[in-house]
Parts: sequence; C-alpha cells; structure tokens
Amino acid sequence: MSPPRSAAVAAALCAVATSGCGLGPGEDEGEVELTVSRDFGTRVSVDEEAEIDESDTVIRVLDRETEISTRFDGGFVHSIDGLAGSVDAGRRSDWFFYVNGVESGRGSAEFDVGDGDRVWWDHHDWSTAMRAPAVVGDWPEPFVHGYDGDRWTAGVYCGGARALCAQIHEQLGAEGARTDADPAADQAGSAEEGESGDDGEIRVLVGPWDALRADPVAGLLRFGPDRSGVFATFSGTGEDAGLTLLSPRGRVVESFGEGAGLVAALRPDESPPTWVVTGTDAVGVASAAALVGDELSDRFAVAAAPGGEPIGVPVP
Repeated sequence: MSPPRSAAVAAALCAVATSGCGLGPGEDEGEVELTVSRDFGTRVSVDEEAEIDESDTVIRVLDRETEISTRFDGGFVHSIDGLAGSVDAGRRSDWFFYVNGVESGRGSAEFDVGDGDRVWWDHHDWSTAMRAPAVVGDWPEPFVHGYDGDRWTAGVYCGGARALCAQIHEQLGAEGARTDADPAADQAGSAEEGESGDDGEIRVLVGPWDALRADPVAGLLRFGPDRSGVFATFSGTGEDAGLTLLSPRGRVVESFGEGAGLVAALRPDESPPTWVVTGTDAVGVASAAALVGDELSDRFAVAAAPGGEPIGVPVP
C-alpha cells in the first residue's frame, strides 16, 4: 500500500469512533439492535436489544453493552471484549461499524442513534477491500428507518422478472418500507438514482445478470471487491454467465454457472444504496429472491448456489 493511501486509510480509521464523554443522559428514546461480530459476520458475539436515550451515539451504546478500548485519545475503537485490531503477515484487521446496513462515514461518537436502528460492529480484514459501503445483513434496513436522518423510499425495478419484482415489493411493504404503489415496469438499468422521495430512493434491481449488467452501479459486480465492496463477481453473458464467490483475501472459492444467484448491496457514492437480486439465469434470480428475508441476517452479501443453498459472502 502506498504511503498516501496508508495515510488516507489511517485517517478514515481514526474517524471510526471518537470518545463521547461529557454529556449527561437524555430522555428515553427507545431501543436499538446491537450486533458485534467478526470475519464478515461469520461469528456473532453480541446480538441484543439495547435501550437508548435522546443523547446516545453509536459509541455510547457499544460502551454500555461491551468492554472497549480506544486509541488516539479515544478517537479509534481498538478492541471490543478483548478482540483488537491487528496486523498478520502484512494484512490489517480492524473494527468497522454499520448503521442500518450502511457503513458510516463519520466517527461513532458523532453518529446519533434513533429508536429502531440497527448498529452492527464487525471486525474484519480490510486488506483486499478498504470498504464494504453497504451490506444486506441488517434486513429490513435501511428500507424501514433509513440512514442518518434520511428516510429513503424503495423502488423495485424489473429486468424481466415481473413476478419476483411483485413478490419483493410486497415484502418491502409488509416490513414497513415506503414503496411505490406498484413495482416499476421499466428495465432495471433505466432508473435515475435518488429520483423518488424527499431523501432519495433505494433502487432494488431484480433480474438476471444480462438485464442488470449495463446499470452503472450493478455493473460494478464485474470487478473485484476493491471496486464494488462485494466479494463476488459476475462474468460472461447469456448461457455463459457465471458467478464467482471470493474469500476475504480475494481468492476464488466457488464458481457457478446455471442456477446461481446473489443478493448484494452497493453504494459507490453518497447516494442511497442499490440492492441487486440477480442470478446467472431466471432460476438463479428466483433462488436469490427466496433469500430476501431472514437468510440475509448478519451477512455482508448472500449467494444462492445452484439448488438454492444460501452461502454467506465472502466465503470463509
């Protein structure tokens, strides 16, 4: 890693959590769901509801429910319950946090939490991908409570999978998401990001890879996790379409052809995330759609092997 990039990463990590001492408690605000895990959600150590008050921040909730240590004058969460950031054979692992499925761009002492939010801390190797900006493991967030004060709408865009679009649209509505009256009839790649709602729109693109690959955000799945933040890639077209699943080190673990699917979230900029429910073919899309729900819990992304078996991504 070049010195300028190292400095940028260090600056970003130092902003992950800043001490929140000095403010007294406020009035009761409700509850948040706190999750603490390691290795991209494969091992969960904390999964509980935590009461919050109106002055609570992400780090305050964490500090009450776990034992933490910090560095840089309290500016960086170094360890949670004894598990610390580390370097092993030149590869870095540290703590990162997500609120409602979106990686924070601010320090945890500066991030206020609200009733119903989901706060997820994960300790993982970031040497292959510096960031995973959005994840699916906080389902049904961010569709219900949004992110950082923004309440996004959800628009379902179809790429030749109308029945599955209707199914996912119905699921979102049942969870309390703000959705359009009907699933969008346009092709998946035709929607403008943020075109609906005061705070923007989460696009949910549903269809086979051939229908989604021209979309500028979904198309990032042609590249590696350093570009997309997802440890899976698509290649080929038509009958030759393939899905490759990667390890945290970016190594190929599984490669599938017919009948494989993927549910993933991407966020290459500050716009609302784009979710993709896709596959190598129609069967793969159906298998991916069947995973939307509890199968997403505590996973950065989820693949469906031919036959529908769910596989957490990245693959350990």
